[in-house]
Amino acid sequence: MSVHQISVFIENKTGKLAETTKYLAEKNINLRALSIADTQDFGILRIICENPANAVQALKDGGYVVAENEVLAVEIKDEPGSLAQILTVLADAGIVVEYTYAFLSVKKAGDAYMIFRVDDNAAAEKALKAAGIRIAEQDSLF
Repeated sequence: MSVHQISVFIENKTGKLAETTKYLAEKNINLRALSIADTQDFGILRIICENPANAVQALKDGGYVVAENEVLAVEIKDEPGSLAQILTVLADAGIVVEYTYAFLSVKKAGDAYMIFRVDDNAAAEKALKAAGIRIAEQDSLF
């Protein structure tokens, strides 16, 4: 039950992020969630969108360097300790968390999700489900 995440490599220069998001908007790509990590020379824009295949093709057509990978979207409760519970389940299962970021649902007020890039999606999903933690599917996010 993984979710497709797109990583776009962009120069770390003034206006490049604006240019990239404007390009996506012109291609009618609606961003549901995003995260950006940067270094001195470039940034990695990670996005979750409704139709990742269309977004990947549009970005490639626009000359962007793009990668697609599978991440987990985990439903998280809006209460203290929710993230700690998820991270503890993953740690106890020996799962390495590479990075994470959050976003709110537009389908149902109060729903939030954490995106997790882990070293073993299948093992993480099994451990989280066993702990009663809900994993979201791509289609349920839109």
